[in-house]
Amino acid sequence: MFLSTLGNESVDLVITDPPYESLEKYRKTGTTTRLKHSKSSSNDWFKVIPNAYFDDLLPELYRVMKPNTHFYLFCDQETMFVVKPKAEAAGFKFWKPIVWDKKKIGMGYHYRARYEFILFFEKGKRKLSNLGVADILEAPRIDRGYPTEKPVSIMETLILQSSVPGELVIDPFCGSCPVGIAAVSNKRNFSGADMNREAIDLSVHRLMEFYSPSNPLDFSH
Repeated sequence: MFLSTLGNESVDLVITDPPYESLEKYRKTGTTTRLKHSKSSSNDWFKVIPNAYFDDLLPELYRVMKPNTHFYLFCDQETMFVVKPKAEAAGFKFWKPIVWDKKKIGMGYHYRARYEFILFFEKGKRKLSNLGVADILEAPRIDRGYPTEKPVSIMETLILQSSVPGELVIDPFCGSCPVGIAAVSNKRNFSGADMNREAIDLSVHRLMEFYSPSNPLDFSH
């Protein structure tokens, strides 16, 4: 496991978007287009993690994070109620859900989704860089990209709010690597992992233009 390779209190910021269990519900009811090969996507759908996985994941994240650091987790409205008490039990302080406004509606039946939550947790106490940033972040959803791909601009906002140049940002479910791109382009170090080999290959390809001996990158599969 990627996190087991990291030392205690070695990470300055965690931003991640795990393939949460409720995605399976959307797959079964046909409310997402990124679950199989189709005319609009040649990507294979990735495996989801069961909600019980958070029982091990969250204490490990707490262990590797330095004191006075932040943790952001992308999720839907169902997973939020699962993660919040588990994260608090692991030691995190929950501040609030941040809303990512995708600017246009997605698939669905009942009030089609235009937003996603980003849960904002803290270990210890760390001041945000800019207290004037609102709790609704706007960026168009990415069409025809990697499954559930997130905008780099959203990750960049979180990174600038919760880290400084030279600090280590990690993403244990890096996908197409928007966190890594935002991190290294803003002079942070980055380490990431993913269960999908395709995601790792894509991430390495996208980040190689930023590589230098003074700007290390690290990936695990």
